[in-house]
Amino acid sequence: MHTLAALLPLGAPALPLDEAGKYVAGAFIVFMVLLVVYVAIMAAKLQRIERELRELASFAESRAKGEEAAPGRESEAPSISDSLASHGSRGGGA
Repeated sequence: MHTLAALLPLGAPALPLDEAGKYVAGAFIVFMVLLVVYVAIMAAKLQRIERELRELASFAESRAKGEEAAPGRESEAPSISDSLASHGSRGGGA
C-alpha cells in the first residue's frame, strides 16, 4: 500500500484537464509568438549582412580596378606593404 501512495501523485494531473487546456494553449501561443519574433530578427540580421557584403564586394571590385583608395586613406602615407612592393622584399630581418 505504501508504494501505491507514492505513485498516486505521478498518475494524477496537477490541474483538471479542462483547466490545463487553457494553459497549454496559452503556452503554445507564447511559444509561437517568440518563434516568429526570433525569425523576424534573424531575417533582418541576414538582410543587413547581405547589404554589407554587397557593399564590400563593390568596394573590392572598384579597388581592384584602381578607381578609389580605401575610405579615409587618401591623405595617408603609403602603407608598409606598398613600400615593400616598390622596394622589393629584403628578407632576413635584423
